[in-house]
Amino acid sequence: MPVSATKTLRVAVLADSDTRWKWGALTANRIAPEESDIRLDGYLLRGRATPTARQLEEVGVQADALHEVTAVQFLHAVREEPYDVLVLALVGGGVQAMLHGLGRVWGDGPAGRPKRPVVVTGYVGVVYEKLADGLLLRHGADLVLANSRQDADRFRAVYEGVGADAGSVTEVALPFLGGAAHTGEHDPYTVVFAAQPSVPESRKDRTYLLNRLIEHARRHPEREVLLKLRSKPGEHTTHIEELPYQKLVQRFDPPSNFRLVYGHMGEVLDRTDLLVTISSTAALESLHRRIPTVVLTDLGVREVLGNHHFVGSGCLASWDQLDAGHRPVPDEEWVSRQGVATGGAPSGGGSYATAFDAARARVAELLDRPGGLPPLAPYYTPVTAPGYLPGLLARHHLGPDGTPLPGAPAADKEPGPVRQIVRRAARGAYRHGVQRVAPVIRRMGEL
Repeated sequence: MPVSATKTLRVAVLADSDTRWKWGALTANRIAPEESDIRLDGYLLRGRATPTARQLEEVGVQADALHEVTAVQFLHAVREEPYDVLVLALVGGGVQAMLHGLGRVWGDGPAGRPKRPVVVTGYVGVVYEKLADGLLLRHGADLVLANSRQDADRFRAVYEGVGADAGSVTEVALPFLGGAAHTGEHDPYTVVFAAQPSVPESRKDRTYLLNRLIEHARRHPEREVLLKLRSKPGEHTTHIEELPYQKLVQRFDPPSNFRLVYGHMGEVLDRTDLLVTISSTAALESLHRRIPTVVLTDLGVREVLGNHHFVGSGCLASWDQLDAGHRPVPDEEWVSRQGVATGGAPSGGGSYATAFDAARARVAELLDRPGGLPPLAPYYTPVTAPGYLPGLLARHHLGPDGTPLPGAPAADKEPGPVRQIVRRAARGAYRHGVQRVAPVIRRMGEL
C-alpha cells in the first residue's frame, strides 16, 4: 500500500512573502497524493517581505501551525521534524541556499538525517524575466513546477542547454485559479485595475496610469471603477513598492464612482466585468474565469514591464481603445498554452481539473521510492559557481558547504522576553530602512 495512504502526510511550506505563502500552501494541497491526510506546517522566512497578520488573513490559506523563522532556524526545524514533503516558496537565491543547507541536514555524516522528504519549488506566476538565473537557482529540487506547457518547454530547454538534468521539470498550473465563470455584466458595470507593486516603477508612469483610470471613471459615471491594491503603505509583498498608489491618489480629486479596494483577488473578480493591468498574474486568473481582460500597451510592450508575455493573447490594448469601447477577445490557443480556461467550468472542468495529476503521481512515486531518495544535487556547487554560490549562501548565514556560519541565530532555544523586544525593534528598523530610507537614497542618486 502506498505510503501516502497509510499515514498522515506531513508537509512544510517555507515562504518569504504573502503571495508565495499562498502559492506554496495551495500547491502543497494540490500535489499531495490522493486521499492523503495532510498536516501543513507553515514557515515564514524573516525579512523585508515577511507578511503581516492582515496580509495572511487576506490570503485566506490556513495552516496547522505557522512560524516566523530565519533560514538557519528552518533547517533546524526540518532536522527535528520528519516531514514527507517540503515546498520552497522563495526567490531563487533563497531556494538555492535552502537546497545546500538541506543537503547538509540530510547528509551521510553523523549530523545528517539518512531519510529526506520530497523537495518542491516553482514560481508564483508569470515568468517574464531572469529566466535562466531563476531556473538554475531552483535546480536541485525534486520537482520544479512549471505553471503551463509553455513554461515547461522553456524550463527544460534551459536545463538541457547547460547540461543539467531536466527531469525535475513538471507541468502544472497556477494553484489559485478557480471561481465562477463570468456570464454577464453586473449592475453597475465594474472595471478593475489590478495594480502591481513594482511595475511600472517610475512616478511618472504610475501617475499616468492612475490619471487614466480616474479619467475613465469620469467618462463613465454609470460604471464602478476600482483600483485593486496588493498591500497597504508599510507592508510589502513579493516586490517592493516604493511609490504606492494610495499616496499618489491624494493629489487627485477622483469622482465618487472611483474607489480603492483591498481583499482577496478572487472576491474582487466575482464582481468584475473588465480587468485591466500591465502584466499582473491577475490577468491569468481573470482569463480563466472568462472575464474580459486587457493588458495595457500605453507604456509600450516591453520586457521590463512583463506585458511582452501577453503577445499573441489578443488582450493587448490601450486606454484610448478602452475609452472608445474596445473589448478584447482572447486567443484560445494562447490561453490554452498558459494552462487557463482550457475547457469546461473554470473551477474544475477541462484540463485544469487534471493539471496537477502528473505532479501528484511524481510525489507519490518519490515517497514510495525503495531505499529513500538520493542526495540533493543542485547545478550550482562550489566547483561550478565558486564566484557566485558563496555569496548567495552567506545572505542566509550559511557557509559554502551549507553549514551555518558563526554568529547565525541560535535555533535550539527561544530568546528571552527582553531579547524578543530587541529583535522586534531591530526588525522594525531594518524594514524601515529597506522600505523608506533606501528608496529615498536611490531617488536622490538619480537626480
